[in-house]
Amino acid sequence: MVDVDKVLDEAGLTNPHVREFVTYWAGITGADRIEVVSADDDARLLQESLDAGELLPVTGGLYYSRSYYKDTARSEERTVVATSDPADKGVYNNWKPAEETVATLTERMTGASAGKTMYVIPYLMSPPGSPLEAFAAGVELTDSRPVVQQMIRMSRVGVDYINNLAEPASFVRAVHVTGDLPNLGQGTASDQRLFATVADQRTILHYGSSYGGNALLGKIAHGLRQAMYDGWKNAFLGEQFMLLGIVDKQTGKKYHVAGGFPSASGKTNLSMTLAPDVLGDRYYVEFYGDDIAWLWHDEASGKIYAFNPEFGVFGVAKDTNEATNPGALDSIQAGSGAIFTNVAYNEKTQEVWWEGRTKHHPDDLDGWLDWKGERIADRIEDELKEPWAHPNSRFTTTLANVPNIAEDYDDPRGVPVDAIIFGGRTRDREPLIRAITDLAEGVYDGLTLGAEATFAAEGVDGQLRYDPMSNRPFMAYGEGDYARHWLDVIGQASDQPIFAHVNWFQRDPEDGHFRWPGYRDNLRALLWLVQFKNGEVKGNVTPVGVIPTQDELNLEGMTISQEDLDAILTIDVDRWKQEIGFREEHLNQFDRLPEEIWEAHRRVAAALEEA
Repeated sequence: MVDVDKVLDEAGLTNPHVREFVTYWAGITGADRIEVVSADDDARLLQESLDAGELLPVTGGLYYSRSYYKDTARSEERTVVATSDPADKGVYNNWKPAEETVATLTERMTGASAGKTMYVIPYLMSPPGSPLEAFAAGVELTDSRPVVQQMIRMSRVGVDYINNLAEPASFVRAVHVTGDLPNLGQGTASDQRLFATVADQRTILHYGSSYGGNALLGKIAHGLRQAMYDGWKNAFLGEQFMLLGIVDKQTGKKYHVAGGFPSASGKTNLSMTLAPDVLGDRYYVEFYGDDIAWLWHDEASGKIYAFNPEFGVFGVAKDTNEATNPGALDSIQAGSGAIFTNVAYNEKTQEVWWEGRTKHHPDDLDGWLDWKGERIADRIEDELKEPWAHPNSRFTTTLANVPNIAEDYDDPRGVPVDAIIFGGRTRDREPLIRAITDLAEGVYDGLTLGAEATFAAEGVDGQLRYDPMSNRPFMAYGEGDYARHWLDVIGQASDQPIFAHVNWFQRDPEDGHFRWPGYRDNLRALLWLVQFKNGEVKGNVTPVGVIPTQDELNLEGMTISQEDLDAILTIDVDRWKQEIGFREEHLNQFDRLPEEIWEAHRRVAAALEEA
């Protein structure tokens, strides 16, 4: 049996509560070896993984990881939030009783790491010294070496982060056991996978995966679900938000924008955007984060502040190229140490490729393997059009590799938030941008955020799949309480951020073309928003918010038809009246929804009727 105390002594891990946690779970999982890791171990661990075939080399000192073919994405139906209070149950959080959930996972994890090494990852999900540091420390135990390498890129890793805690017991206890992936019954009635955030115990137990969001427990499970619950109890917000800065080089002013976007609605590309070339002499965009932000009220300034708790980017590879996201490509260049997961790999040239990387896949198929490891040159005719890379293929790189990373991205004080935006994906009804000046209406808009789906069978074409604040998959408690918490946290600020809703995806109903060019030009809408907040422009008041007038929107250097411009700077009142009905059904699901939200709903509905 492994001598746990000896291993922890040699690693300099002194926190008695962490030592107790490690000892207990070493006994449960039955790991043969224990190793405490830090960021300094990265090079050695990478070489060990290369030697073991867990990673493959990519030209330029980069790395390739291929996961089990049934283990390629988060599994929302197998992911739960557990607490001891049934009142924490919401519509979306898959609530389960804590005692029962811990017992089930303890049973499944018992002996499941036999013959393996248990890696102890002490980590921090905040800049050191931040006001929220007490909620940011964690220790992940994992039996997967590639998970360690990803965690080193996505969080700050080292024993000092948990040895020096002001409250030694105040760390998140996270256990990841991979399990026997081919024999877990994925997708069947006997599916053994279970991913639980036991929020009121600040414990995360994940069994049955080695993929990203299921296995990097500092990221989604801690950085979002646990942070959301901790924030509810401690007056901050943990959100699936991007965070960027806009620098006006002419005036010297800087503005910070945080925002939530459902999947495939443009969040990552916006977070890493650059100014259009024609505006580059005046404006510079700084990157803070593409996926998570923690927000709180700063009493000294009266403003809402935020930081990105992550240390890296876990980006979707598909459709990432020089046109859509040049900053992302720069962040995974030779020498960055980036890890690619489930893209196509050439075993001879050690290159990688994914759909959208170039207009056409490489013509020479020699050496190319798809994301399952199968030879593309051996495909039969029926398989020729199948993707080379998995649609959820990823790259992992540290924030410091992003070329326009903000100089103060690691500032423990965070940055003041000037605007909170929500962005869905709709082909009509939503204009380019609409500013919302009322707090309750801003929170109402976030609660009714969604991306368009087609429900033709039900006869409801264009209904949205609602995704409150873009947190639907990560909700940790009831939606009504969540709305109340938003009103309370933002309402504390004497200088509140302005809210807005953006939509880059309106289409012409005749030929289907996008009315707005998107990508770097999206900055133009945000520039109007900060001008509106500053009182420099007035906009056009509508029942659903204030929309730019054509002369207020900076269109320098753009090519856009008058018809398209007219469409994205107006609202379709009849379509919005239909939307109000859908929203009411959506909100009626939520217990304890604050009256302020219902009042906002009624105000918008009445204004639409008057229009």
